[in-house]
Amino acid sequence: MNKTYALKRNLLTLEVHYLSGPIRVVDEDGKPAKPGDLLVVEILNLGPLPGDEWGYTATFDRENGGGFLTDHFPCATKAIWYFEGIYAYSPHIPGVRFPGLTHPGIIGTAPSLELLNIWNERERELEETGLQNLKLCEVLHSRPLANLPTTSGCVLGKIEKGTPEWEKIAREAARTIPGRENGGNCDIKNLSRGSKIYLPVFVDGANFSTGDMHFSQGDGEVSFCGAIEMSGFLELKCDIITVGMKEYLTPMDPTPLHVNPIFEIGPVEPRFSEWLVFEGISVDDSGRQHYLDASVAYKRAVLNAIDYLSKFGYSKEQVYLLLSCCPCEGRISGIVDAPNACATLAIPTAIFDQDIRLKNNKVPVGPRLVRKPDVLKCTYDGNLPITKNPSTST
Repeated sequence: MNKTYALKRNLLTLEVHYLSGPIRVVDEDGKPAKPGDLLVVEILNLGPLPGDEWGYTATFDRENGGGFLTDHFPCATKAIWYFEGIYAYSPHIPGVRFPGLTHPGIIGTAPSLELLNIWNERERELEETGLQNLKLCEVLHSRPLANLPTTSGCVLGKIEKGTPEWEKIAREAARTIPGRENGGNCDIKNLSRGSKIYLPVFVDGANFSTGDMHFSQGDGEVSFCGAIEMSGFLELKCDIITVGMKEYLTPMDPTPLHVNPIFEIGPVEPRFSEWLVFEGISVDDSGRQHYLDASVAYKRAVLNAIDYLSKFGYSKEQVYLLLSCCPCEGRISGIVDAPNACATLAIPTAIFDQDIRLKNNKVPVGPRLVRKPDVLKCTYDGNLPITKNPSTST
């Protein structure tokens, strides 16, 4: 097997985020941020690392973490993207070019020991009981259900591996896969130039970290490794709002620690005037009705978009990766009309070099259709069941 193909098949998914930090934040008088404060982080500038203007979008093998649609797309896949100024194009998904909205996938503060223990306890309970108790696990197949502390693939900066200190931290430290109360891996594609992030502070100095740079991403980052991942730079400005957590954030759970950041989106983003919008409702692949489930509805919307765009000559793997990284807009359009939540996925038509809109006649067939090349792809050698829609197009 070519090593390029094997990358996302065998990659340690637990060793995925190399971050800049932790950074101790102090005010103009040298006083550190205190627990209960808000850390204000303004993104002044960011972009690809000069001389390294390329990135990739990928899916993991189903046995290695998978993605939002891993039961439909169990194989590890990958597409390379090249940057021309603000635009991205890929030889693996030809006929598409779009402007990127560059942003950090991870931006957050450090938890206190109390908050860290809360995370580990609730996520361990989910991992141990979720498959038995949560019906949604029958529809969304990404595994594991939670990434618990482990010494496997642990990245701890300058702390020497194998020492008692390294072992202790590795067995307690939270993984950076999900976003949490501290911000973290929220993957909000609009946090680009001019954005401000208001992060709760849980420890002295805030211990701010950031990384996971994305050139572009679609809402949901559905293929999991689904933005255009790249090496990049960030220029930031920090400020402190004293006692800001109490003033501006409302705890939603039993302790004052259960809060969430607030984001102020900057004024810079691509402008599109025409969109093709796909709808999904809370009915799963087997036709089973769910109650106001937005995850099931969004999965259906994404699958509808993939099947439609594959009629224009793309493989479904190409479309899956494209919808994960292009500037498409996901919405929860309805969440009160029982039993169906309504989710939508809007795709800007201008990113294609062919007209993808519906016509009175059949889908056009001609030399502009993209048949080859396809994305880089492994075989799937696992034993987990695969979902196939008998009515879908080939």
